[in-house]
Amino acid sequence: MEKEGHISLLDLFLVMAKIGAFTIGGGYAMLLMIQKEVTSRGWISDEEFPDLIALSQAAPGLLAVNISIFTGYKLRGLPGAAVATIGSCLPPFLIILLIAVFFSNYADEPVVQRVFAGMRPAVVALIAVPMIRMVRNSCRKWWQYAVTAAALVLVSFLKVSPVYILIVVIVISLAIALHKK
Repeated sequence: MEKEGHISLLDLFLVMAKIGAFTIGGGYAMLLMIQKEVTSRGWISDEEFPDLIALSQAAPGLLAVNISIFTGYKLRGLPGAAVATIGSCLPPFLIILLIAVFFSNYADEPVVQRVFAGMRPAVVALIAVPMIRMVRNSCRKWWQYAVTAAALVLVSFLKVSPVYILIVVIVISLAIALHKK
């Protein structure tokens, strides 16, 4: 494991470029690979990873880019943030550029449409696995699982805005914390 501050900018760039190049679906689909890459190297702990995701979601911009920025900044400051961001953005940019240049004429072809339709279930799995891991790492008590399940139902099936759920949970958590004081 590498220690904070001892990670080369090149290593940081290469890891983020690998993540950017080999994940399909962006954002949440990248979480599993990001988690594996940064936790296996000891850059971010399993306990810190949900905080990194929450911080990345709260900041404006794309989730994967924000995770790259915060990881790079944690490891190497501003140069690390810049290098990690470029590393995670450059491969998908080049891939999309190639697709736009060479394959845009074939987008309506049935084979191409079937390939993309076949990739959708894999992208769903790539999103689900890190979410399940986050639940396992974050929830220690029955009520934490209940809050997670309630939020999932409210957002997924009842189309309640996550903003409202977060506001309610913050207010309740604050009330409980003040009551226990």
